[in-house]
Amino acid sequence: MFNHRWIFCVVWLGFLFAGCRAGETRATLTPEIYKPPTVDPAMIELQATEAAKLTAVSLPTPTAVCNNNLQFLEDLSIEDGSVVAPGENLVKRWKVRNAGACNWDVEYELRLVAGPIMDAPSPQALFPALSGTEAEIRMLFVAPTEPGAYRSAWQAYAPDGTPFGETFFIDIVVKE
Repeated sequence: MFNHRWIFCVVWLGFLFAGCRAGETRATLTPEIYKPPTVDPAMIELQATEAAKLTAVSLPTPTAVCNNNLQFLEDLSIEDGSVVAPGENLVKRWKVRNAGACNWDVEYELRLVAGPIMDAPSPQALFPALSGTEAEIRMLFVAPTEPGAYRSAWQAYAPDGTPFGETFFIDIVVKE
């Protein structure tokens, strides 16, 4: 029985020392295995030169996401040169086409660009329209009280304040 205990103790001590040595070996080997990469300065200079050439020559110029355009189609009311009474309330309507690639939304507006305002608000909202569709613009005017010929010209403006498209107008003659 004494023999078995002696053999058991020797085997147990062997496992204990083997386990301690294996843990120490891993801890000391890890830093020795990793070697940081080396960088060749000539390769960095070559890459920088090639990147500069690519940037200067090959990259495309950015283009606008969409363009705005308004095409006047026809007067729907109050023909040019119509004779009206002094102070008369006028409802002017135009047919236009959104001939650009941008959809008109609530941020688009109409502004007076020439002539008398004739009590119409400026700026005012441009009727929303999808690209390629027709729209009707409707504005309320009050004829001047003095006799004579009057023309009020209007234009569409993009959300960034850029005017676009054809101007359209109301052209009237106030009778005496």
